[in-house]
Amino acid sequence: MSDTFRFTIDGVEVTGTPGQTILQAAEAAGIWIPRLCYLEGLVPGGACRVCTVKVQGRFQAACAFPAGPGLVVENDTEEIRELRKQVVEMLFVEGNHFCMFCEKSGNCELQALAYRLGIASPRYPYLFPVRQVDASHPDVFIDGNRCIQCGRCIRASRDVDGKGVFGFVERSRDTRVGVDARTGLGGTSLTLDDRAVTVCPVGAILKKRVGFAVPIGERLYDHRPIGTDLERRGA
Repeated sequence: MSDTFRFTIDGVEVTGTPGQTILQAAEAAGIWIPRLCYLEGLVPGGACRVCTVKVQGRFQAACAFPAGPGLVVENDTEEIRELRKQVVEMLFVEGNHFCMFCEKSGNCELQALAYRLGIASPRYPYLFPVRQVDASHPDVFIDGNRCIQCGRCIRASRDVDGKGVFGFVERSRDTRVGVDARTGLGGTSLTLDDRAVTVCPVGAILKKRVGFAVPIGERLYDHRPIGTDLERRGA
């Protein structure tokens, strides 16, 4: 009995294996599905919905939905591209993202997604929220203005570092990422070599004293659009 199966993505037949998600099977086939909360090595969160696809005509999160035999998946259609643009635009207006001043510019996945999706300016009004900045840790800086609540740092701290430094606090529109110490990040057990320090897709969690060590123009997404490395992987 074969341990592989076939299904289609935008009419292209791809091979999947039991246990793979649609996103993982697509990536193995060289088909890129945009993502923000998903990161290889972390438990899928299904939070950001940037990876939304249509499976059998119904919207699903590709990072969490299991691949299966005979599935018909739509990934690169005008409807889905528009949905993803709206999600990314809302992430921009719900925070305070000043890309020209951000240390993560050129390495930021949110910024790179906006470029690839053709977003020049969000169509929605900016909310300009008041967000916390925490510089209490000797080696790591948190800027809540840039946080998109993807949950990567939470899952990495919990599942990889075994610490649980980060977690969601408050509810509804007041939800934010907090830390497990009343005195701020400096009172936690976070260390510079923790996986949680390096998983942020934006500039919300940064190492101190290394700012702009790699000049603008020489950064990851200054050279190629986001996703092209994954597309080449399956070629």
